[in-house]
Amino acid sequence: MNKKLKIFIIIGLVALIGIGVYVYIQNTNKNNEQSNYEADKTSAENNASSEENTDNTENTSNNESTTNSNTSDNTSEATNVTSENTSSTESATKTVEEQLSAFSTKIYSNDTNRTKNMEITTSTLNGTIVKNGETFSFCNTVGPATSSKGYLEADIYDHDGNKKKGYGGGNCQVSSTLYNAVLAVSSLTVIERHPHSNHVPYVADGKDAAVASGSYDFKFRNDTGNDIKILSSVTEGLVNVTLMSLKTQ
Repeated sequence: MNKKLKIFIIIGLVALIGIGVYVYIQNTNKNNEQSNYEADKTSAENNASSEENTDNTENTSNNESTTNSNTSDNTSEATNVTSENTSSTESATKTVEEQLSAFSTKIYSNDTNRTKNMEITTSTLNGTIVKNGETFSFCNTVGPATSSKGYLEADIYDHDGNKKKGYGGGNCQVSSTLYNAVLAVSSLTVIERHPHSNHVPYVADGKDAAVASGSYDFKFRNDTGNDIKILSSVTEGLVNVTLMSLKTQ
């Protein structure tokens, strides 16, 4: 091989090597640019996603806050409405007591047993409510006069007008006092009433009402249009009965 040929071969090899190096460098730069572009794109997308999530979180928080506020306001308004309705209902159903009649009879006897019996009976009777249209029964309300209730033996009349001792002696004075209070109210209708078999000193003749559980009863019907309340007591030698009308306003 001559010298010129060798030179051309060397130059060719150097050229090939140079071309190869240049292609390699170009490819490397292109790959780096592509990688940077992908990285930047991914970063931008992640940032955009993060901002959207932040906005969604803020919106959700704002919506929840608005919902809670609305719920609180609605609850408060509902409570106020309920309170106003309750107040209105209470005001609408306010009960006013108005006296219909009152009657008292004098305790003529010094028998402490008899007075004790009347105290027990008036205490049981006191506060009794008779609904409008309802029929009141003295015997059903007071019940039998028994020693277990604290009743003592005192003077009573038998069917023939004879005086004898019996539990609950004095109860007829309470029922007679109530009878006279009822007579003073035209819209209270007497259903059952019995006279004594002998004279009694605490009311006028024909104005008494004898009672004996299982035998004689005193009954009246409330036709006043309102419920009524019976107040009864024994005070300072008197048996007292007051009838109150319970009116709603």
